[in-house]
Amino acid sequence: MTQITERYGRKVLQITKDDLDDENFYVGDVDVTDQFDGHIEIAADLGFVRFKTHLSARLSIVAKAGSGIKAGEGIEAGSGIEAGWGIEAGSGIEAGWGIEAGWGIEAGSGIKAGLGIKAGFSIAAKWISSPLRIFAGLCLWRIPAPEEAEIRAELREGTVSFGTHISPEVEPSTEAAE
Repeated sequence: MTQITERYGRKVLQITKDDLDDENFYVGDVDVTDQFDGHIEIAADLGFVRFKTHLSARLSIVAKAGSGIKAGEGIEAGSGIEAGWGIEAGSGIEAGWGIEAGWGIEAGSGIKAGLGIKAGFSIAAKWISSPLRIFAGLCLWRIPAPEEAEIRAELREGTVSFGTHISPEVEPSTEAAE
């Protein structure tokens, strides 16, 4: 079922359509919740590949073009996280290097990158941290609407180089409208 290959002396777990159930949940026979010892590579054109809890790799996690990542809890990689579509986690997203998504990035708690963060559309989380630059709204196939270039989170560290930072205390309260 699940295929593990080797590239440059490192293990690469290759997730394909055969490793997914009818709802696109990963059901492969390799544990990806407790830091897979290598890279995790998700094949192209699978849509959003879903993980019931954590997705974790000692090295990188890459979802090729036409594929995205959704985890019920957290996503963590020792190096980078990259997805052709979006990246979504019920709790946090953390990468030792950078985080990049063709669409948006969303986390229930925080997003932390060792380098930079780049999204084709918006970024949303309780907080965000990157020692370098943060980009939102870099969609290349059309001009994003203003809300599609927003970074909606507390900015703990980093420089917003492209996009509009919307601080949590600035967001309008639904209670005030009632």
